[in-house]
Amino acid sequence: MQEQPILSVTEVSLTLKSCVEQVFSHIRVRGEVSGVKTVSSGHTYFSLKDKDSVLSAICWRGTGVSTRAALQEGLEVICTGKLSTYPGRSTYQMIVESAEPAGIGALLKLLNERKERFEKEGLFDPSHKKSIPFLPTYIGVITSPTGAVIRDIMHRLNDRFPRSVYLWPVAVQGEGAADQVAAAIRGFNTLPAGGLETPDGLIHRPDVLIVARGGGSLEDLWCFNEESVVRATYESDIPIISAVGHETDTTLIDYVSDLRAPTPTGAAEKAVPVRSQLISQIQNLNARLTDSLYRLTDTKALQLKSLTLPDLSEIINMQFQKLDDRSERFQSALRTYWQQINLKFESVSKLLKSYSYHSILERGFALVSGPSGQIISHLSDARREKRLQISFSDGSLAVMPTTHSVVHGSKTPQFSVQGDLFDEK
Repeated sequence: MQEQPILSVTEVSLTLKSCVEQVFSHIRVRGEVSGVKTVSSGHTYFSLKDKDSVLSAICWRGTGVSTRAALQEGLEVICTGKLSTYPGRSTYQMIVESAEPAGIGALLKLLNERKERFEKEGLFDPSHKKSIPFLPTYIGVITSPTGAVIRDIMHRLNDRFPRSVYLWPVAVQGEGAADQVAAAIRGFNTLPAGGLETPDGLIHRPDVLIVARGGGSLEDLWCFNEESVVRATYESDIPIISAVGHETDTTLIDYVSDLRAPTPTGAAEKAVPVRSQLISQIQNLNARLTDSLYRLTDTKALQLKSLTLPDLSEIINMQFQKLDDRSERFQSALRTYWQQINLKFESVSKLLKSYSYHSILERGFALVSGPSGQIISHLSDARREKRLQISFSDGSLAVMPTTHSVVHGSKTPQFSVQGDLFDEK
């Protein structure tokens, strides 16, 4: 037997490491993630296990974000990388270059966990959603520069209402797609309100963004479920319309975006109105306004006509007619009034005549008055007067006292009457 060379521990470790790495330079391993731990250096250590075995694994610091996001405790994943050894502990381990959930079940579990976490954070709160402008001037589209999606969007925009479109090309599937989409959303938001001057001209800040891609499997659409895309959409100041996959496909960006469209074509329809319909609507409104003005003018004309004064001569004649009528009525009333007055006057005259002292004189009585016209009704008053006037029904006599004689023992004055002597008894 030939004598075997004596190897050092390091030589054994390095030889073993070289053999393992040559044989297992590219492998894919399926297992359940366990014991995830990220240390200060940025490396992530974890284990892959099944019901019988455990395999140590490590992700170096520079590994993609989507790979790290897939390393959820208890999630079944498929890791791609190589097998190596760690001489310091005489152990073997897998250097993981990428990791993805294993199968639809694992993806749905991870999707539900993320959705629940984002929902608790308020990223899906309806109060945070912004309204889509009615007619944006500039539209930003984030999608693949090749394929049917961008063509469908442009075709529908041009059919409905042509607008200025800025395309930010990104990968919409595979490693790094999520980072590109998130960077595009943030890139559009960093544009100043007044636009950005470039050698090719002024780039305006979009009024609305469309994030779109065509249909595909859950794995194909997975980048739109990544946390970086969800948070970039939530933080966007520009309203975002998500249009990922077909109508039945749902990704997390649909929950956080300001408006979800069932398809990329549907996103274009929600971004702008139909120009021809607007023109028709404006024409219809204009016609209705014109009809309303005509109706208003006709109504006012009728009202004005009803308020128009008749001919001036007609007004004067009508007033003359009223004057004639009232004059006739006044004359009739005046005649009636004077008849009534005459009747009352005659009645009062008769009554006054019946009460007059002349009537009494006609019955044989006489009226004696003094020089001043005062009525003498007592003998004693007559004695004091030097002159009296006696009135009869057909005239009057003036008498003056002449002598005084005593009749029946009393002094009785004597009066002279214009040539005749009148003795008062």
